[in-house]
Amino acid sequence: MSSMDLEKLKMTGAGRAMAVLTSGGDAQGMNAAVRAVARMGIYVGAKVYLIHEGYQGLVDGGDNITLAHWQSVSNIIQLGGTVIGSARCKAFTTREGRISAAFNLVKKGITNLCVCGGDGSLTGANTFRSEWSGLLDELVQKGRITDTLAKQHSHLNIVGLVGSIDNDFCGTDMTIGADSALHRIMEIIDAIMTTAQSHQRTFVLEVMGRHCGYLALVSALASGADWLFIPESPPVEGWEDHMCARLERSRTKGSRLNIIIVAEGAIDSHGKPISSDYIKDLVIKRMGYDTRVTVLGHVQRGGLPSAFDRILSSKLGVEAVVALLEATPETPACVIGLSGNQAVRLPLMECVDMTKLVQKAMSEGRFDEAIKLRGGSFENNWNIYKLLAFPRLAQTESNFSVAILNVGAPAGGMNAAVRSATRVLLAHGHKVYGVHDGFEGLANDAIFEMKWHNVAGWTGQGGSLLGTKRTRPATNMEKIVENISKYNISALLVIGGFEGYEGVLQLYEARGHYDELCIPMCVVPATISNNVPGTDFSLGADTAVNAAMEGCDKIKQSASGTKRRVFVVETMGGYCGYLATCTGIAVGADAAYIFEEPFNIQDLKTNVEHLAEKMKKDIQRGLVLRNEYCHQNYSTDFIYRLYSEEGKGVFDCRVNVLGHLQQGGAPTPFDRNFGTKLGVKATQWISESLKENFRQGRVFANSPETACVLGLNRKVVSFIPVTDLKAITDFEHRMPTVQWWSNLRPMLKMLARYQTNFCEYVPGEIAHVTRRSLSIDAGY
Repeated sequence: MSSMDLEKLKMTGAGRAMAVLTSGGDAQGMNAAVRAVARMGIYVGAKVYLIHEGYQGLVDGGDNITLAHWQSVSNIIQLGGTVIGSARCKAFTTREGRISAAFNLVKKGITNLCVCGGDGSLTGANTFRSEWSGLLDELVQKGRITDTLAKQHSHLNIVGLVGSIDNDFCGTDMTIGADSALHRIMEIIDAIMTTAQSHQRTFVLEVMGRHCGYLALVSALASGADWLFIPESPPVEGWEDHMCARLERSRTKGSRLNIIIVAEGAIDSHGKPISSDYIKDLVIKRMGYDTRVTVLGHVQRGGLPSAFDRILSSKLGVEAVVALLEATPETPACVIGLSGNQAVRLPLMECVDMTKLVQKAMSEGRFDEAIKLRGGSFENNWNIYKLLAFPRLAQTESNFSVAILNVGAPAGGMNAAVRSATRVLLAHGHKVYGVHDGFEGLANDAIFEMKWHNVAGWTGQGGSLLGTKRTRPATNMEKIVENISKYNISALLVIGGFEGYEGVLQLYEARGHYDELCIPMCVVPATISNNVPGTDFSLGADTAVNAAMEGCDKIKQSASGTKRRVFVVETMGGYCGYLATCTGIAVGADAAYIFEEPFNIQDLKTNVEHLAEKMKKDIQRGLVLRNEYCHQNYSTDFIYRLYSEEGKGVFDCRVNVLGHLQQGGAPTPFDRNFGTKLGVKATQWISESLKENFRQGRVFANSPETACVLGLNRKVVSFIPVTDLKAITDFEHRMPTVQWWSNLRPMLKMLARYQTNFCEYVPGEIAHVTRRSLSIDAGY
């Protein structure tokens, strides 16, 4: 789309009517999607209708189809379920039902429909669209509408959003609700682990997933489960013996608990269901272990949506409106998906057909193919789970030693990365050293040998169990070199933030003076600020956004009995505005001030006036976020006093500094999974680098490619030399010079009803679903 087209976009909504409905099983994040569609539609000048009770409301019409106003979707972004309701509708599967639905839409002048649901709901929407002209002809013949009215509404545009906690729809990396469901599962697993350890119990957890094992797989990876059952990979004959032997090995290594995760659709190699009760009885009979079953059930659909789902739903909802405005009679019905960090438009039925191919492969026993059809991320998760749960230990020691250290501030996921890296390195036969307190500990000889059992239970732990400090190596270079030589360290794995990247850069640049530093060095980015160059995402950022979001939710709720109150909330992040921006989208903030987007007193005044105007129209609460270093002079206190003074008589004001709560708490499922995968990727790279750079009895690695940052860019994991990253680094402000998430800023403003330039909005790519496109690795 050209800049000129985007500028015209606001006018193209005039005279148009669109509707949004939620269908099928509910999923956390649906409300955020409804809010985004409604507000974006209103923003571009269209009439927007909310259809209550899914397709049933579309068939019944009447009060089930209501005109939306800006405030109709206020304060719903944080709610679970769907406020407009969802229902299974047999009537819509009949032609008579679809005729009624078409009549109800035409009466309201609606020719643009956004459907949020699973593959069945989206298939129904495509059928409705393909029959549209025939349905109108029948309505004309029956005298229910005029021929003129039929011609005015001759085409129906359809856009789909996938709401499914199972993440079982091909073409998108994540479906709405899947991340939130994982939050519920991990909360329960964390709680169960404490009681299981207390009593030396085995727990069998049954999670949803009748046809898809995604929730079970990621939960197992994020919790370090002892055994896993998913429908895509039935266990081999004799699995009972293998599982019991695995549980026994775990206990003999000192573990006081066992966790077995089973998807509800798990089957054996003959297609016979494997029930959680069967597994429990087996363990009791064979092992004599105190074993309990927990069936999570619909609790996985419940609770508040995670930050990921709120941001995902907002992004996809905004893109859905843009896609509807651009649609022509020749445009196939599309579904809005996620590719890496970008929204993409995909042909709806291509995605549905590919999704059906997975089920067909499973029903025909082609399970290896089914796993590949699930996509690269699913396959990668499966392979890493098998690698960590059933390692093939090296028969001999490699004579290589790898040191692992955390650098910078604590970040959720650090411990998961240390755990997976340690175990993969040990499986390769390498000696592993843990280093307390980062580069400072490396200089002060705070070094100890790590064994398999040292990292048991680390995945769900917050903070840094190794200990971490911000010290760079330049001040202790001599001592660091001395200890690298003393312990014969062959490679360094640095898990940390900007200081970790800077530290490895300093070590690389000192190679000319110290041969001991000519060893492979890898940085796994881990910081809540998400400010490490070379990667779109850093470990800990997702946990921090969720912590900040939960704090803001509570702050907003505190004003539920107070009319018209505005909160000014300060977030962390240094000079990087990622945390403030993403939290702002997740909580529906009215503004988020960041360093990367300069502002002046006039901008502040305009924002106050804008907020005051909204407050006069039934909006009772306002939220303004400020990144801690966004402006040298316009401090949090200054902005609070300005809003208090200029809003006098309209609203009162309160200030909150979230502070270090953003660094605390248990890591989110995303950070546990991401940390586990990055730890594995980093150690695989280190092992290859050690082999490639072993010469004349020692490791000698002096090329730029042997000192890298491990980054995730879009959907590709890459190792980028730290020297290459210097050109795109703002060292003064400790962040990359270009940041992908700046594309989210226009969406934040539009959903807060600020007039903004559409040239800043980056529309989703138009793509096709192929097996090749599904094979690329992704962060989740």
